Amino acid sequence: MKLTIVGIDPGLTGAVAIRFLDGHITIEDTPTTQVKKAGGKIGTEYLPREMANILQNLKPSTTHIYIENVHSMPKQGVASTFTFGKGFGIWIGIIAAFGLPVTFATPQRWKKYIMQGTYDKDAARIRAQQLYPAMMPMLKLKKHIGRADALMIMHYALHDLGQ
Repeated sequence: MKLTIVGIDPGLTGAVAIRFLDGHITIEDTPTTQVKKAGGKIGTEYLPREMANILQNLKPSTTHIYIENVHSMPKQGVASTFTFGKGFGIWIGIIAAFGLPVTFATPQRWKKYIMQGTYDKDAARIRAQQLYPAMMPMLKLKKHIGRADALMIMHYALHDLGQ
């Protein structure tokens, strides 16, 4: 059975890539906002309601979501690790609330398939441009790595599910 396939990069600069039943693909950046933090610093926060809006019309019977299974990394700061985990948790809560099927894909797993072991930070963006040239306008800048990761997670899901 053909499915709507969703790939999610759960980071603050992440994105959601969706391949609908008709083959149409969309990419949306993770909804965030700038907020004033303690000490007057400006920070970025997730917008859970807007995140949910991206997935709200998907049907559990015809959708499968792949989300990057994140974990803390050596030399990563405590605050950034917490924020990354927060985003992952928000996405998992939204997915569970909508009853959508989900698979957790480690970066090593999807990157091994997509990039044959090349783990350069920009490799997914370059590979996404090769595999999805129509998406090039959304992937042209280095800051679009989150979009490319979501698209490549979606691409990996298509392979993994035999789509």
